[in-house]
Amino acid sequence: MRELLVDLHRELIRWGLVVWTAGNVSARIPGEDLFMIKPSGVSYDDLTPESMVVCDLEGRLVEGDLSPSSDTAAHAYVYKHMADVGGVVHSHSTYATAWAARGESIPCVLTAMADEFGGEIPVGPFALIGDDSIGRGIVETLTNHRSPAVLMRNHGPFTIGKDAKSAVKAAVMLEDVARTVHIARQAGPVEPIDKAAVDRLYDRYQNVYGQHSTPK
Repeated sequence: MRELLVDLHRELIRWGLVVWTAGNVSARIPGEDLFMIKPSGVSYDDLTPESMVVCDLEGRLVEGDLSPSSDTAAHAYVYKHMADVGGVVHSHSTYATAWAARGESIPCVLTAMADEFGGEIPVGPFALIGDDSIGRGIVETLTNHRSPAVLMRNHGPFTIGKDAKSAVKAAVMLEDVARTVHIARQAGPVEPIDKAAVDRLYDRYQNVYGQHSTPK
């Protein structure tokens, strides 16, 4: 898991979702009330499996020599209150963060959005870093919502997934659609996809698209 988390942080760099030391990926440790996360203020080039830290669901450090990410309390709150979440990602990707700066949800005007997000990408409340306020906003916004992504107002995007890789995928897809919809709006108004069509697209992508094992 330590090696996987280092690799997933490199994916944030690869897809241009972070700069300097900003952003983080965390992963729930299966069968434990613990999660692993990037240490605070450490360069992505300097991340090693040994530098990753382990925290409990109160955000307290339980294993590691470095201080955990400044977003640890937010991640901890999500894991504590959303049992099906196995990974959380925070980035400052340019276009998604621009929507967050405007406090504006991204309308579902692309089939790719319907596939991955099941509708619009919502905006969460403004919250300061340092305690679980951001986590509370994430949970309140995404509970009973199909989107694995939330745009925290004046801050940036957070994504969740069944595991850390899924959360990173959602972060990559989020930035892609945030950029595309922004560009489309420069030419004029955009028209959201009908909800019934969104539902059909989402169901197909989640349950039919890709490779699926067949019963033996």
